[in-house]
Amino acid sequence: MDKRENSAVYDPNLEEKNAPAVGGMAVMLLNILLFIAALYLAVWGFLSAYTALGVCALVAACFVCPMIFCGLKILKPKEALVLTLFGKYYGTLKGPGFFFVNPLVSAFNPSSNDTTTGNLTAEPTASAKIGEQSLQIGLNIRRKQKISLKTMTLNNDKQKINDLLGNPIIIGIVVIWKVANTAKAVFNVDNYTEFLSIQCDSALRNTVRLYPYDITGENMDNEKSLRGSSQEIAGKLKEEIQSKVNAAGLEIVEAQITHLAYAPEIAAAMLQRQQASAVVDARQMIVDGAVGMVEMALSKLNEKAIVHLDEERKAAMVSNLLVVLCGNKDAQPIVNSGSLY
Repeated sequence: MDKRENSAVYDPNLEEKNAPAVGGMAVMLLNILLFIAALYLAVWGFLSAYTALGVCALVAACFVCPMIFCGLKILKPKEALVLTLFGKYYGTLKGPGFFFVNPLVSAFNPSSNDTTTGNLTAEPTASAKIGEQSLQIGLNIRRKQKISLKTMTLNNDKQKINDLLGNPIIIGIVVIWKVANTAKAVFNVDNYTEFLSIQCDSALRNTVRLYPYDITGENMDNEKSLRGSSQEIAGKLKEEIQSKVNAAGLEIVEAQITHLAYAPEIAAAMLQRQQASAVVDARQMIVDGAVGMVEMALSKLNEKAIVHLDEERKAAMVSNLLVVLCGNKDAQPIVNSGSLY
C-alpha cells in the first residue's frame, strides 16, 4: 500500500481535542431543583386552571430534566470518552471526575461492538435471569464505551516463522502499549486492539526473517542473531510495530521476545548440531592447551639440562604427552626398568 492509499484510509491530520465540559455536581443539584420546581408548577398549573403553564412545566420535568441528566459523565483515572455530536467529532473527555457535557453528544467507541453475548444461555422460562443478564450486557456496553488510557499488555499466540537461513522457529512476543491519541484510535481503525494484534504478527514476521536463529563460525562477534542479540532485536521490533500503529494513535512502550525455540521437526537435528559444535570447540581448547604444555615441558628440560634427547625421543615424548593430555580417560603409565635404548 502506497502513501496515497494510506492517506485515503487513515486521516493523519486527525488530532485529539478536549471536549468542553463543566463541573457535574453543580449541574446535577440545579437540575434536581429544576425537576422538583417543574413538578410543583405542573401540579399547581393544572389545579389552578393554568393549563399552558402546567403543560410547559410537565414537558420540562419529563423531557428537559432527563436530557440534562444524560449530559452527566463520570470518569475514573486513566479513562477517556470520545464524544460525537450529530456524527462529527466533538472532543475527548479525559481525567478523573464528574463532568457535564452537551446532552446531545454520544460516546463513540467501535471496539465496544465486539461485546460478547454468550451469557444469554438461560432457559426461556427464566425471565428474571434474562432480565438480569440483559442489564449486565447493557452495563458492559456502557463501560466499553470508555477508552482505557492505562498501559496494557498484548501477548499474542506463538508463531512458526522461517529465519534468515530458512530454519523454522517458534517465537512469541509480549508488547506493552497504551492509547496515545483517542481520536485516531476510534476513527482511523475499526478495532484498535485487534488492529494492534494483527500488526504485531506482521512486524514479528518481517523482523525475524532478517536474522538467523543463532550464529556459528568465525563471525560470531560481528553478526546479530535472534538468540544472541535479543535486546537489539527487541528494539528493532518495537520500531517496526510503532511505525505500523501510528495511524491508530497507539504508543508502543516495549516489545520483548518471550519464547524462542526451533520448530519440533528440526529441534532434534539442531540439538545434535549444537552438541557436535560444543564437542569440537572443547576438543580444540584441549588440543591448544596440550600443545602449550608440551612446548613448556620441552623448553624447561632444555633450559635446566635435565636430560638430552634426540629428535626421535623428543617425538616419542611429545606423542606420549599428547595422548595423556588429550585422552578421554586417565592414562595407565608403563614403567620401563631396562635400558632407555
